[in-house]
Amino acid sequence: MESVFARLEPLLPRVSKPVQYVGGELNSTVKDWDATTVRWALMYPDAYEVGLPNQGVMILYEVLNEQPDVLAERTYAVWPDLEALMREHGVPQFTVDGHRPVGAFDLLGVSFATELGYTNLLTALDLAGIPLRSADRTEDHPIVVAGGHAAFNPEPIADFVDAAVLGDGEEAVLEITDLVRAWKLAGSPGGRDEILTRLAETGGVYVPRFYDVGYLDDGGLAPVRPNRDRVPERVAKRTTMDLDAWPYPKQPLVPLAESVHERMSVEIFRGCTRGCRFCQAGMITRPVRERSIEGIGAMVQRGLEASGFEEVGLLSLSSADHSEIADITKGLADRYAGTNTGLSLPSTRVDAFNIDLANELSRNGRRSGLTFAPEGGSERIRRVINKMVSEEDLIRTVSAAYAAGWRQVKLYFMCGLPTETDEDVLQIASMAKEVIRAGRAASGRRDIRCTVSIGGFVPKPHTPFQWAAQCDPDTVDDRLRKLREAVNSDRDLGRNIGMRYHDGKPSLIEGLLSRGDRRVGRVVERVWREGGRFDGWSEHFSFERWTAAAAAELEPLGVSLAWFTTRERTEDEVLPWDHLDSGLDKDWLWEDWQDALDERELEDCRWTPCFDCGVCPAMGTDIEIGPTGRKLLPLTPV
Repeated sequence: MESVFARLEPLLPRVSKPVQYVGGELNSTVKDWDATTVRWALMYPDAYEVGLPNQGVMILYEVLNEQPDVLAERTYAVWPDLEALMREHGVPQFTVDGHRPVGAFDLLGVSFATELGYTNLLTALDLAGIPLRSADRTEDHPIVVAGGHAAFNPEPIADFVDAAVLGDGEEAVLEITDLVRAWKLAGSPGGRDEILTRLAETGGVYVPRFYDVGYLDDGGLAPVRPNRDRVPERVAKRTTMDLDAWPYPKQPLVPLAESVHERMSVEIFRGCTRGCRFCQAGMITRPVRERSIEGIGAMVQRGLEASGFEEVGLLSLSSADHSEIADITKGLADRYAGTNTGLSLPSTRVDAFNIDLANELSRNGRRSGLTFAPEGGSERIRRVINKMVSEEDLIRTVSAAYAAGWRQVKLYFMCGLPTETDEDVLQIASMAKEVIRAGRAASGRRDIRCTVSIGGFVPKPHTPFQWAAQCDPDTVDDRLRKLREAVNSDRDLGRNIGMRYHDGKPSLIEGLLSRGDRRVGRVVERVWREGGRFDGWSEHFSFERWTAAAAAELEPLGVSLAWFTTRERTEDEVLPWDHLDSGLDKDWLWEDWQDALDERELEDCRWTPCFDCGVCPAMGTDIEIGPTGRKLLPLTPV
């Protein structure tokens, strides 16, 4: 398959950051096209700088390329400046590895971390010469497979994708590959319809065209039903157990251009059972599966040797909750003492943090700010969202951190949570001021900082808040304005408090896409045709474009933007994703929603008896945690 680089290269001096399109990164792979049977193009539907560090794509890229007769290459969304030139000069969507046309591959796998990447998918399909709608594709076009967290409700893009995989992808892509290989070697019997049917009948691949959606007079949904015999009633998520058996990525990609994360990352466990009711990631990735201390140590050593990175990120949804996190951090700090290798954790729960842990992370001299996520400003709202952290816990923790020499603390919150009032949000200001007071007292200094970062809450599928009414942008913006005034009301303290927040408008559109059904696909396509690109970037996002498209496409159907977003759902309402099984029992989710409204908290089931959320029996899985009692052997890195 011929490279398009000869046609692409003359265009690169005319675009911003041309290096992101040239490929050739350390640890990238280019295979002989003719020596392989099954060929994947893997896409992260955002810019190179965001997509390259994505762990999910990196893992699948390596897993697939380890197979001798399988080829996997990467493609990312191109910026509008290059898109225009590609259209002018007839250059198709290409991979950055071999610069091969995406339309020539057998499969196009698209990993969605956020719903705001949907329009970028349409750009890539159009540039690749792939019909936007799956119904218009033939055997000559790739099978478009969606994955990632935003694929747990793929209904808004059901017309544009051929299939979707819920959950972990490592084993799923290999099984899909096996089916496609057998079908191709047999001469592609039955055409495109037959291979999609074979994928669907596994029970772990959702093919939207094989399911019929009906609508009620009030705009609601009728139960979704399969329209052929070989297709299951419900499609189940995939769960990879024994993470030590999947130590990927073994050779992390090293970006050529600046990226959002300049580090080597190791996922130390997967899943979370803290039960935060707003958190889709925590709900859909259950159960908890820890990687062993030896497995983590081996991945860190191999990854550093293969990449040359000087920072190791220990990643998970709540990394300090690993049952052996103290031994892991001390072991790694001992191993790399005296080198330039630093360790980092993502946002840490207040009740899982301690100074010993922080000191191990900063032993090599890197002492950046600490990040905590109380999420809600008041004790009451934290009970609603099941974030069991008291203000006393937070003040005690940050006081210890400031006393130990830290100068910067970042606090994450959300605005627009269910049952939220102005007072709940204003208490964020009170908390931040208490943090500054406590920090000054503990450190004896006045130059400490506290940054408050606030995001708009979006109700997500497969969470207890999937029934909640989303807060309208005007209310969110008004509360944020009042919060800023409250922070600035005390100049002595306020000058040490920074505020970062986004207005409520992008969150409302994310809400439309996250809980939408197939009718919302019309809105996505109209926005794209009218110029929508990179909607996750504030400088490219247009609220007016989305609202106008929603009014034009939805209101003739008897529904609206508000119907999908700011309306509370009822218990017996059919939800667009009810036929997609995340393992969570819908009755249990409803009961937890009622507990939220009653401000009742739920403990972490790792350390308590089972709460019958449904995941372990439904998925045939179980919680996998330590402690193992083993230590990480110090090694002298070469």
